[in-house]
Amino acid sequence: MSYKDSFIHYLQVEKRYSKHTIVAYEEDLDQFTVFAELSKSSDWKEVNHQLVRAWIVNLLESGQSNRTVSRKLSCLRSFFKWLMANGKVEQNPMLRIRGPKVEKRLPQFVKQTEIEDERIERLFSSDFEGVRDRLMLEMFYQTGIRLSELIELKSKDVTSSSIKVLGKRNKERIIPIGSDLFEIIRSYEKLKPAGPDSSLYLFVKKDGRKLYSEFVYRKVKTYLNSITVSEKKSPHILRHTFATHMLNNGAGLETLKELLGHAGLAATQVYTHNSFAQINTIYTHAHPRGKKK
Repeated sequence: MSYKDSFIHYLQVEKRYSKHTIVAYEEDLDQFTVFAELSKSSDWKEVNHQLVRAWIVNLLESGQSNRTVSRKLSCLRSFFKWLMANGKVEQNPMLRIRGPKVEKRLPQFVKQTEIEDERIERLFSSDFEGVRDRLMLEMFYQTGIRLSELIELKSKDVTSSSIKVLGKRNKERIIPIGSDLFEIIRSYEKLKPAGPDSSLYLFVKKDGRKLYSEFVYRKVKTYLNSITVSEKKSPHILRHTFATHMLNNGAGLETLKELLGHAGLAATQVYTHNSFAQINTIYTHAHPRGKKK
C-alpha cells in the first residue's frame, strides 16, 4: 500500500473524516504528486520546502484562490505530520511554509423574519414527504446539526426533550429540543414507512432507506429558495442561522460552542461578527445615552 493510501485509510478508520474531506485530501495529494513528479512512495523523502513553495506559486498563477491554496496546504501539513509520526520521512518541509493570507468570510444566514413558523408551514404538504421535509428543515434550524449528523441520527437517540448526536471525531453531544419540534417528530413517525433502514435511522426516503447527502442538500435548497433572499442556500446555512439567532437572542459563546460541537471557542467566535449589528441595535434602544435624538 502506498504512503498516500495508508494515510487515507488512517483518516477513514482512525480519524473518521467525512467522505467529502477524504475525497478532497485524495485530490490534493494526487495534484501535488503530479506536480512534484513523485513516482514512488520513497520519493516523498526528497520533497523540500522549495518544492512546496513552487507548488504554491503554480497554484496561484493558475487562478486558484488564497483560500483554496491554504486548504491544499493544510492537507499537505497533515500528510507530512503523519509521515513523520510513522517514520516514513526524516524532515518535515511544511515547517518552513506559510500559506497566502486568507480573509475570514462571515457566515451567511437566513433572517429571522424569513424563517418564521407561518412562512415555513405553508411550504409543506401533510403527507409523509411533506412532514419529513419540514422536519429536516426544522431540525437543521432548531438544533444546528450538520448534514452528516442529520443523516446518521438514530431513532433511539431522540427523546421528547433532546437528541443525541454523533459529531466529528466520534464526539457525542446532547442537544435540547422544544415541544413543537418533538410534535413534528411524532407526526413524522406515524407516517414513516417500513423499510430496511426505518427501524434504525430517524430520516428515511419513501422506500424506507436511509437518506444521502445530495438528496438532503437538494431538498433544503429548494425550500430555502422559496423563503430567503440569502445568496447561499444549503443545510450549512441553516447551521449558521441557528448559531446567529441564538447569539442574537442572548445565548453565551460557551453554550453555543457545546451545542455546535466545536472543539474550541475560535470556531464559534466567528458568529459574534454577525451578532454585533443586533447588539448595536439593542444598545441604541436600551441605553439612555445610546438613543438617537
